[in-house]
Amino acid sequence: MGQTVTLYKYPAQVHIHHRGTAVAIHSRLIGQRQARSTDPTHHPIPIRVSRMPDIEGPLWRDNPELGAYARALKQRGRGRGVRALQRLLTLQRTYPREPFLAAVRQAAHFGLYDLGRLEKLILHQVAGEFFALNGDSYDDA
Repeated sequence: MGQTVTLYKYPAQVHIHHRGTAVAIHSRLIGQRQARSTDPTHHPIPIRVSRMPDIEGPLWRDNPELGAYARALKQRGRGRGVRALQRLLTLQRTYPREPFLAAVRQAAHFGLYDLGRLEKLILHQVAGEFFALNGDSYDDA
């Protein structure tokens, strides 16, 4: 079954109907060969919208030092630096706030923008408190 589109030509206009409902009305271009008459509302110019979530916002909102580190990391990364920023955000969400910020301060001071090394700094900061085991010894045997 085909589409039921009907075209009505009048002296000044062309009416296009789909299943009995008018979908477009265009003015006729008399005396012009291969000319087109398009209605701007039918063909809006597409606006490119970024599909990437705002990664930098959560980083910059909390701490200006962290924002400066994220901007520097983004400049040193490949392309837009999205992957590095996502990893930095993951590190921020994974580890406690104070050791994370202390490690970022230390990394920024020394110009260290390798996230694997930053994670080692965070683990060094966290080693005593985050993984503190109580004095009980557990034997699996």
